[in-house]
Amino acid sequence: MENTLVKDHILQLVTFSLENEIYAVDILTVQEINRITVITKVPNAPACVEGVINLRGKVIPVINLRKKFGLHTKDVDEASRIIIMDILGVTYGLMVDSVSEVLRIPSDIVEPPPPMSSGTSCEFVRGIAKLENKLIILINIDKLMAQSN
Repeated sequence: MENTLVKDHILQLVTFSLENEIYAVDILTVQEINRITVITKVPNAPACVEGVINLRGKVIPVINLRKKFGLHTKDVDEASRIIIMDILGVTYGLMVDSVSEVLRIPSDIVEPPPPMSSGTSCEFVRGIAKLENKLIILINIDKLMAQSN
């Protein structure tokens, strides 16, 4: 995903929710969206790593985005999903509360992220899309996954 937003460009995004907030990633990084399956725990893995799954013979690490974002944990339910993504050339599964929709939005409705006063690093926020009745936080998934926990 590019760092700068191109004016008069249409963004194609996959939206998902975490704790009643809506986030989005570039559709080109998404390979597929799956229901939660059996996740095998990996000893001494970082806290945000739920474990690994077997996806058609390939072992894929699953990152719990709630933990990555420092949110409280939530039990998996019928809406929970794993978004399979190619991030910096590595396939990951990202566990989210639910996947909402695929959106096509003009880039000119996206504003740069506001400055944050807390010590929390939000450099992975690419921008905030202003829709009529909601705000969508655009994630730079490459930067997010490059951050250490």
